Amino acid sequence: MFGEHELKTQFIKIIDKKIHLVESSEDTVLYRRDDVSVLIKRGGENLLVLPAPAEGYGVKFLMIKLSERIAVPPGEKLTGYLSAPIDISVRSGNIEIDRFVVGREKYALYGEKTIGVIARYHVSDFHEKIPDSPGIVKLIINNPTESWKLVEKIVFPIRNSVMFYSEDRAYYPLIILTTKEIYEVNNTGNPPDGTLKPTHEAEPLPNFRMRW
Repeated sequence: MFGEHELKTQFIKIIDKKIHLVESSEDTVLYRRDDVSVLIKRGGENLLVLPAPAEGYGVKFLMIKLSERIAVPPGEKLTGYLSAPIDISVRSGNIEIDRFVVGREKYALYGEKTIGVIARYHVSDFHEKIPDSPGIVKLIINNPTESWKLVEKIVFPIRNSVMFYSEDRAYYPLIILTTKEIYEVNNTGNPPDGTLKPTHEAEPLPNFRMRW
């Protein structure tokens, strides 16, 4: 699914979508996906199918609500995995020729009506092991305080975030939630697993303070 695909006649299944490549001549290949068509001049590179942050209609944040709230004791850490939505970026050479959403799109208002922002929305269980999902978030919850803390959702910035991938799964960078007076989320830019490939050069994003 993810990675390089030879420019030849073939179908490429991407979760609930299908890409069709058709050799239209010795020098060109026609790319088709739903109502999108792009004629590609053959060069020295293959087609790249990569995961992308779930920006959808251009949102900057991903909000994942936990199906069960998590209580964390003082001075403790908890590490696990969440399922997460992703977008798909298709590249020929160094340009993006197609980008699309897979699965069902959901959005929610994060914050108050007058000052809140629209975020991509998803509900996930908390898993001790990697779940069977195309999109994954590895999450560390860190409670450095002297009080018990309750976590019911996580919100973090995704605009321009690097993604990591294996052949069949996509991963957001390692996310660290620190339960201070105002919960702080760090999209570290680091791979959750050293064996994964990055979609581009990894850089951390600014820490985000969850006010609500």
